[in-house]
Amino acid sequence: MIRRVAQRVGTIVTVMFLVTIATFMLIELVPGDPAFAVLGPNGTAEEYARIRDEMGLDQPVVVRYFDWLGDTLSGDLGQNLVPPVESVSARLSRAIPVNLELAVLALVMALAVSIPLAILSAHRAGSRFDRIVSASVFGLVSVPNFVIGLVLLLIFAVHWRLLPYGQWVRVSDGGWAENLKHAFLPALTLALGEIAIFTRLLRGDMISTLREDFVLAARAKGMPTRHILVREALRPSSFSILTLAGVTLGRLIGGTVVVEQVFALPGLGRTIIDAATKNDYKLVQGGVLVIALAYTLINVLVDITYSLLDPRIRRGQA
Repeated sequence: MIRRVAQRVGTIVTVMFLVTIATFMLIELVPGDPAFAVLGPNGTAEEYARIRDEMGLDQPVVVRYFDWLGDTLSGDLGQNLVPPVESVSARLSRAIPVNLELAVLALVMALAVSIPLAILSAHRAGSRFDRIVSASVFGLVSVPNFVIGLVLLLIFAVHWRLLPYGQWVRVSDGGWAENLKHAFLPALTLALGEIAIFTRLLRGDMISTLREDFVLAARAKGMPTRHILVREALRPSSFSILTLAGVTLGRLIGGTVVVEQVFALPGLGRTIIDAATKNDYKLVQGGVLVIALAYTLINVLVDITYSLLDPRIRRGQA
């Protein structure tokens, strides 16, 4: 286990190093002058030259990369370029909690609904219930997130006026009740698409597992159906959905920009998009690094969790 963790730490370091290179070079290739983003269209040639000198833009790209990398490793992501000017870390620290909460809520909702649905569908494979579930999840997969979000918004916020929209209330400002009230619809929008994917995946794995010899032996011993489904079949069927859940959590942390736009949320995706349109490359670089680090860490944790769930992996490492 220790050797596996050490290998994964090495993987994180390697991946993040490559991400820093890719992020820095992509920003270099984006058209536009950062000095223009700072001064706007009314600056003089001398002022533009001064800003470029202060930002080190007259240095070779390799020198600028290692200067930026050194600052990043020390925890200094610099300051954003477009007013209001503040540290990139401060700007991201306000956006990241929004994405983390939405991602975790959506994942919990999706797993809480999809696991029971998949178990029942696999147990009753080919029945009317199974056909209804399969058709429903197929329909959900086919509908884009922004359409789901708009429909939920119209029904629950505009027509029935049960839930608020168009703003975000932090826990520190309004408490958990108000926060969850504002987070529910965006999280549900994200969760519905994941419910469809999780249900289809786990149902297929459960059907295969229920045909295994050890499950047939458990049935021959007269074990209750609930025990067979939950204790015998679910665990060996859960590896695929565990992998997908980890990938989904990493994707949701940085990939909720459409939902953020629909519900006007101050999240990380919206922050990065706004920064990119304004040539605020410092903020873009910081946001991309945070997303890459979160995605990499989550996948490493999923990989380590395999060793805890499956004894065969631990024996293979020994």
